[in-house]
Amino acid sequence: MPPEPIAWDLAERVAARVGGREPLAESYHVDSLERDFAELTSEAEALVAEETGLVSAAGPARARVTDRRGWVRANLRSFRRLLKPLTERLGGKMSSNAAAAGVTRTLTGIEVGTLLGWMSTRVLGQYDLLLVEDEDPADQDLVYYVGPNVLALEKKFAFPPREFRLWLALHEVTHRAQFTGIPWLRDHFLGLVDATLGSVDPDPKRLLAALRRALDETRAGRNPLDEGGLVALLATPEQQDALGRIGGMMSLLEGHGDVTMSRAAGDRIPSAERFHRVLHQRRSNATGPAKVLQKVVGLDAKLKQYEQGEKFITAVEAYGGPELLRRAWAGPEYLPSLPEVREPLRWIERVEATPVGS
Repeated sequence: MPPEPIAWDLAERVAARVGGREPLAESYHVDSLERDFAELTSEAEALVAEETGLVSAAGPARARVTDRRGWVRANLRSFRRLLKPLTERLGGKMSSNAAAAGVTRTLTGIEVGTLLGWMSTRVLGQYDLLLVEDEDPADQDLVYYVGPNVLALEKKFAFPPREFRLWLALHEVTHRAQFTGIPWLRDHFLGLVDATLGSVDPDPKRLLAALRRALDETRAGRNPLDEGGLVALLATPEQQDALGRIGGMMSLLEGHGDVTMSRAAGDRIPSAERFHRVLHQRRSNATGPAKVLQKVVGLDAKLKQYEQGEKFITAVEAYGGPELLRRAWAGPEYLPSLPEVREPLRWIERVEATPVGS
């Protein structure tokens, strides 16, 4: 069996150090988080089902409040599952040189740990859509909330806790409704990711060539990391096409999450507009090293997904109402590509020319 090209245990230790400890992690308020999120996640699920018509086929949503290290541990499991098509091939190339393999494992472990540690200081909630074989089902299909980060934001901006927690739950539960209420979506998403990573050439020469392209882009006045981070930079034209399909799907899902969160909140969350404004500023106001890191890992591209997805949904519904938007859930072939998200009329013309079931 080829060696693991990433030192996952080292990545967890590095992430714990980078993420640090939020003082509020020891606060007595932590106990209220578990009670609130258990109740509010259930309430959010009912509100999302009423708003979208999407009903989970996997049973009721389950909330888990965790600290930063717990979130990192859960995401390391997800990373190992998502990166498997790439790491297996990379491990095979490394098996012929044990000394070089050891150095590579260490470096990649540090890089992955640094990335996840930094992200653990920012994330508030997350639906874990991956189902991993041989893992305890009780630790899968969970809606995570990073308790210390939630408490810190509530304190910093004087957010009403129950309102803010329901507002967070609405977004994450919408993502769960998408992946468990649309029968084909989870497998389609994972298939696209596997196909993209499985075709990546882990040859260091390709990395050098990509960096040269990045330099050329920079000289031309363009930021080569604006459209998806390092993964997009390394992609071949064929992989770029797959990334465009993934980007289009994620823009739709993120935009749908934000739109549903806003509509389902209704009168239940009077502060919803303020929450949206503060978090939007928080997403976009990174500076210095944080801004560079956001670009490298593609988070800047993700932030665009929220805005582009919302604009796409608004345009589609203005043209054909919610019924037309529901066509996007009819099958993989009806999902918008990234160019179609940016120009909704292209998607509208395509789906109107392709009756469902044809």
